Amino acid sequence: MTGKMPTICLVAGEESGDQLGSELMKALNERLGVGVRYCGVGGERMMSLGLKSFFDMSDVSVMGLTAVLARLPLIIKRVYQTVDAVVAANPDILVIVDSPDFTHNVAKRVRKRAPHIPIVGYVSPSVWAWRPGRARKMSVYVDDLLALLPFEPDVHRKLGGPRTHYVGHPLSEIASELRPSVGERTPAEADEKILLVLPGSRRSEIDRLLGDFAKTVAIVKEKLPGLKVVLPAVAHLEDKIRQDTDHWPVPVEIVTGLDAKRAAFRKAHAALAASGTVSLELALSGVPMVVAYKVDWFFRRMKELNRVFKFSSVDSFVLPNIILGTKAIPEFLDEEVQPKVLANHLVELLNSGPERQKQIEHLQKLDDVMRLPDGHSQRGAAADVVLAAMKTES
Repeated sequence: MTGKMPTICLVAGEESGDQLGSELMKALNERLGVGVRYCGVGGERMMSLGLKSFFDMSDVSVMGLTAVLARLPLIIKRVYQTVDAVVAANPDILVIVDSPDFTHNVAKRVRKRAPHIPIVGYVSPSVWAWRPGRARKMSVYVDDLLALLPFEPDVHRKLGGPRTHYVGHPLSEIASELRPSVGERTPAEADEKILLVLPGSRRSEIDRLLGDFAKTVAIVKEKLPGLKVVLPAVAHLEDKIRQDTDHWPVPVEIVTGLDAKRAAFRKAHAALAASGTVSLELALSGVPMVVAYKVDWFFRRMKELNRVFKFSSVDSFVLPNIILGTKAIPEFLDEEVQPKVLANHLVELLNSGPERQKQIEHLQKLDDVMRLPDGHSQRGAAADVVLAAMKTES
């Protein structure tokens, strides 16, 4: 790099990317001082730190096939607009943040038109779960990849992907907010048992699982009369969930919002959850759990690819199990999702005893497995890779 003011382009496509991008910008500012020029695509957080966004990020921040198809012409237009703007800005580096359907299409085209611009990807697509061929293809247009999960660098090495660096997971940074203070979580010996029920954040997940979860809770209630059920719901599905749980044999306390969700995690004795990132959130909170999922090719593909490539020492579709390399958390897929079986496991976890203690001891190992060396923060580790790419490539 020369003595000129550095120009850094960051391209995100949704709220989570805006959060990651803003934390990266803070760390870059700490290292570079004032005088960094930021451009790209971002939301309110990134723009508040000085990013000049090429357009409103909400134009490309859509979820669900119907919504994507309805906005597809605009999304395609925004891809080409972003490519033109990045090439015109001629930045010292381009950082693409998550949202691979949008950001990777930008990166591919920038690499073809301006191959001298180094490109860093922030968040690895789940090549360990499906379409593993993406890893090798990605190596053509991504110079360095910032991974959130500790096993991902080895995955990309085995698949021929780009240079991959584990920079830590955002949940590790806020683990203290998920863990109870003294007295906040009552002892497991207490008569009242608090069970979290987490059927997923998508309507289709809830439709598939909530019926079995209701039967499971009913069985647990028979065995543990002091059972209390708390269900953290995403706001846009709250009404549906209230309607679907209205007939449950146990009153369900439905909470919404991040603060209420974290408070529920801090009080809970155990959880019944759909598979997903929430399992890692629960694990870092120290909440023993049973995980279930139904009718989804994604998790079948995860297990199949793991058998072929040996990404992990355990055949699992649950993130904490994959990270720890052991089936610490009971997991059930499709026809294995039997309410009686789930309930038996939950009773063991809700009561003080060897099964509960064994899982808690496994979960306590996550901090060491996911910790970055030398006390680095996630945003600091990510910034160091970005700066190294700028120095070596520009």
